[in-house]
Amino acid sequence: MRDLVIFAPSIEDGGVEKNLFLIANFFAKKGLLVNLITANRDKKKFFDKRVKFLSPKSNFLNKKNRFYKTIYCFFLLIKFHYRYKNFLIFSFQANIYAIFYAYFFNLDIITRSNTAPSGWSSNPLKRLIFKVFFQYPKKIVVNSLDFKKQLDKEFSVSSVCIYNPFDAHLIKKKIKKKVSFNFFKKGYLNFINIGRLTDQKNQILLLRLFKLIGKQIKYKLLIIGKGKKKQQLQNFINKNKLQKNIKLLHYKINPYPYLNKAHIFILSSLYEGLPNVLLEAQYLKKLTLSSNCPTGPREILLNGKSGFLYESNNLTKLKKLVLFISDKKNTDLLKKKIKIGHNSIDRFDYNKNMKKYYKLILKYL
Repeated sequence: MRDLVIFAPSIEDGGVEKNLFLIANFFAKKGLLVNLITANRDKKKFFDKRVKFLSPKSNFLNKKNRFYKTIYCFFLLIKFHYRYKNFLIFSFQANIYAIFYAYFFNLDIITRSNTAPSGWSSNPLKRLIFKVFFQYPKKIVVNSLDFKKQLDKEFSVSSVCIYNPFDAHLIKKKIKKKVSFNFFKKGYLNFINIGRLTDQKNQILLLRLFKLIGKQIKYKLLIIGKGKKKQQLQNFINKNKLQKNIKLLHYKINPYPYLNKAHIFILSSLYEGLPNVLLEAQYLKKLTLSSNCPTGPREILLNGKSGFLYESNNLTKLKKLVLFISDKKNTDLLKKKIKIGHNSIDRFDYNKNMKKYYKLILKYL
């Protein structure tokens, strides 16, 4: 059996990385020869000891941007290829670089696309490049059916949908950790948003929302994450004197105790793939509000049966929705949606989807 090389130049702190940890560790436990090429040496602690870590010998690249990390990992791939002539590449990031290398050296490759094409294919030239390169991989894996439809149509491919493996046992374990956190208040609507502080996640919409309706409802909003938009968000909070009701909390490896203390999870993204955090919120029986962005939220929320969807980036629609859920007359409907959401998690089951990944990889090893 050939070696498997997972190509993931930049391991950050989001849903993509959670899936990477789960999938790589599962493969290693199954006895596959797993090699991980990444620039983030500091993330080694999250991987099974059987995963062979190919990374810099120091942490000098940890804070560099993705471009520098990808170039470095490209050379690590060349170094690995010098020693092992035939292997299967499984690309989690920088797919074009990995596909180019595989094509040039006649290697087999499977790629995994993490976010909807609308987030990265607006440039016509870039779209053309992807359309050409996407014809080469043995398979392109996506994480939602809507994603598959969009990708197949725009790039003339036949991708395979495998849902993100949802590990309920891991959440059960992590939620037991006690945290000292008294921000949420009884008698308030306690909202939470978890995600990178970037343009894609669009948390500024939430700040604009609560500035607008802050006097109409009693609320608290906690945003957990890190990213380049942090200072902009904090400046908005300070300028509009929202500090008593809105709090930014730095990224947490274990956000589940905080999520468990909230009433409502609210997603404001402009585009996604399949947002894990919506699944986590539903598992913990939280009411879920999400932008109807491409792709994933509509699929997870069963087109609105197990949560609420609003038009992406539409402040007016979001305001109307939040005022609706704040009305106690609608409590029974909210409880019904929460129950449906919690009971619909099975299709994302860890073992069910890991078996699909394993079967796919074995086919080409």
